[in-house]
Amino acid sequence: MNDPGPRTGLTPAELQELFLFEALDDKQLRWLSERGRVETRPGGSPVYSEGEAATCFFVLLSGTVSIGRRVHGDDVEFNRTDQRGVYAGATQAYMGDRVDQVYPNTLEAVTDVELFLLPADEFSYAVRTWFPMALHLLEGLFFGTRASNTIIGERERLVALGSLTAGLTHELNNPAAAAVRATDTLRDRVTKMRHKLALIADGRVDGTQLHRLVEMQDAAVQRATNAPKLTAIESSDAEDEVADWLEDHEVARPWDIAPVLVAGGIDPDWLADATENLGDENRQAAVGWLTYTVDTELLMSEIEDAVSRISGLVDAARQYSQLDRSAQQPVDVHELLDATLVMLQAKIPSGVRVVKEFDRTLPPVPAYGAELNQVWTNLIDNALGAMDGSGTLTITTWREGERLFIEVRDTGPGIPADVRPRIFEPFFTTKPVGEGTGLGLDISYRIVVNKHHGDIRVDSQPGDTRFRVCLPITPPSDDDSPPPEDVGSTGTEPASG
Repeated sequence: MNDPGPRTGLTPAELQELFLFEALDDKQLRWLSERGRVETRPGGSPVYSEGEAATCFFVLLSGTVSIGRRVHGDDVEFNRTDQRGVYAGATQAYMGDRVDQVYPNTLEAVTDVELFLLPADEFSYAVRTWFPMALHLLEGLFFGTRASNTIIGERERLVALGSLTAGLTHELNNPAAAAVRATDTLRDRVTKMRHKLALIADGRVDGTQLHRLVEMQDAAVQRATNAPKLTAIESSDAEDEVADWLEDHEVARPWDIAPVLVAGGIDPDWLADATENLGDENRQAAVGWLTYTVDTELLMSEIEDAVSRISGLVDAARQYSQLDRSAQQPVDVHELLDATLVMLQAKIPSGVRVVKEFDRTLPPVPAYGAELNQVWTNLIDNALGAMDGSGTLTITTWREGERLFIEVRDTGPGIPADVRPRIFEPFFTTKPVGEGTGLGLDISYRIVVNKHHGDIRVDSQPGDTRFRVCLPITPPSDDDSPPPEDVGSTGTEPASG
């Protein structure tokens, strides 16, 4: 008896045994039989590779196949099956040129396999002709989901931006208001100081004494600049001592003057030495002038601090938005993390302690800075929400070989085991309706994996949840590039019925 050799096609009856085609009529089965063919592939060889032009639709007849994707330069297998009838390949051929027709994953023969192969254009014709209603439903689902994903994603970005802007406005308002108040007070003090100077110099103080007053003023300014920070109790005790000295020397309003002099580092011994040669008749005016001098210096320091704070906030906002940076360039992740924490400062409850364990020796990494800041924002915001007002937020960075790691850790109740596998799915959220879109972690995943060729993982148990982001220190080669479609579309073919 002669060996018929390997078969090159399937009969209509054989096709109908496959679950994908069991409901087709005789005419449709004959059509498939005429246009499809059977091929074999040896174990260990690829059937098709991720990113190649999608030219064929495959159905498994026998053997075992695996399916995987390339992540961060590594081939990651996420399914392996020997179920007859599972399918893969050009599953979106019916969409035509409205989507990129490339294989979204890699299909490999684990053992010797036999496959039914149908050219992509034939598969497209069959779906569009035989199942017009199903096709419209599929197209509506595909494009509707993609459009809503985009719209809601943009909405989430705008909401996050609005929240950050409100926080930044609040943070800016405090030092700005302080600077305005200090400026108004300073104007009043300068006016009064001019009047005191006029009283001192109105023919009643000779030149030597006037020079002494100027020297005293300079010394007071220097002392105010270097004045130590006192506790409330220390300040109260020092004010009592200064007020007693002023009262003993018949200086008016001692309890109003004492706090200013103490804030400027002035004590009774210094006052006694500074006013020793002025005489009782000039001491009141001299101490008043001295008080205004110290108060003026303190007010100018307050204005300087407020303006520095404003400048720091503006710089943090610029760093966060990366508006003055090119799309991708080497960035220091610590600068990005610091800027994000500044932007989120208004949202961090007083009961949450922030711990930064940064390895400042880490090199810059090639990145889209503004988008990484969005990742940090999502992770930190989720951590703060999980802790519900109290706990510890720990941000850690370290290096392993050619990879850089950023970990955001919280002491919240943890993520339940049954929820954990779904947290990176688009639109999945555990928050009440209206309080979350379910896109924060999905967007973060896309940014880290798709745009930066990195990885993002989570480990969680009660009191210790850690989101760990991995980024390559050196830019990946073109061969490591992800497929053109959005990361996050899991591409779970082969699929079974």
